Amino acid sequence: MFEQREILQIDYVPSEKRIVGRDEQIEKVAEEIGPIVVGKPPNSIIIYGKTGCGKSLVAKHVSKIAREEAENRDVKLATGYINCQQAKGNSDALSKYGRAINPPESGVKFPARGISENEYFERVWSVLNEFYDAAIIVLDEVDKLNNDDLLMALSRAGEDGSVDVPIGVIAVSNKINYRDKMSERTKSSFGHNEFIFEPYDAEQIREILQNRTDAFVDGVLEEGVIPRAAALSAKEHGDARKAMRLLRYAGDQANKENAERVKESHLSDARASAESDRLLELISGLPPHSKHVLVALANLSQNHPDREWFRTMRIREMYLNICDQSGADPLSTERTRQLLNELCFLEIAGSRRGTGEGKGHYSQYTLLWDADIVLTLET
Repeated sequence: MFEQREILQIDYVPSEKRIVGRDEQIEKVAEEIGPIVVGKPPNSIIIYGKTGCGKSLVAKHVSKIAREEAENRDVKLATGYINCQQAKGNSDALSKYGRAINPPESGVKFPARGISENEYFERVWSVLNEFYDAAIIVLDEVDKLNNDDLLMALSRAGEDGSVDVPIGVIAVSNKINYRDKMSERTKSSFGHNEFIFEPYDAEQIREILQNRTDAFVDGVLEEGVIPRAAALSAKEHGDARKAMRLLRYAGDQANKENAERVKESHLSDARASAESDRLLELISGLPPHSKHVLVALANLSQNHPDREWFRTMRIREMYLNICDQSGADPLSTERTRQLLNELCFLEIAGSRRGTGEGKGHYSQYTLLWDADIVLTLET
């Protein structure tokens, strides 16, 4: 079924003509980063938005275009992309960036482990000072780092004399409240601008998928497959990643059946696998207590199939049981509520407000995913 299956992979970076519905966002991000192409200090930025709305795509694209434009101006621009969810802390992130920008002739080594965080910084600074006129670093899922020390160091590197070249940071986060968790010193030093990306609509997702049909052998996609995949993805999440995953799995399903064409029915068959993979992607980077809260909500949903909504204290009771079983020290009631709200932002859970018998209000939460899938992934 496939001619170029990699085109439907999540980490595939498309050419500019394949990017849909993000022209305005690309322009705004480029305006902030723009001075870097002539070796001048840019404005660092944070991009917020839900999974699959084009944040990483835009960050990578602007970084790539900036490098090409700088090269045309004889400006040596270092660029590197770090997925902080995959990095094991600041040292690992610095090591990955160092290897991305390190020219063979430098003689500097960036081992995966074995040296201090300060030494990683020193080696990055030395490479930048000797071989480059400016630098961009993309920190995807920056909220997954243990602290904001890396942002602080990058934003102050020029001011404290660590490095002689301007550095632009493009940070990406699914958590819109990430700025609230930054220290005041980092907020002041980073001095960033912020952009919020909205989810794609059905027409945009349809166009995204249409632009990638060359992933398949010509003529194997039935006419209704692209519109159906786009409609399903837009209705539930507005997530382009999910749409591409769903289309890819439909092709795999057709291959398994030795079918001659990919049909709408293959989308239905592939949907369960796509759902499991997307949920795993959403929860894989969650801290342990967020997962405990999620499992508590899933257990309640499974044990009470006649009920859809559960109050905070009922979820907390189940959460305390899970903590007791796992030997974890439970967090406060307020922190439990915050974790539930974070699950809502990720569209793993939903929330609503209720009114008690008196004048008080209370919160209720519901699981937006199949409880069996959640418990299978977390047990």
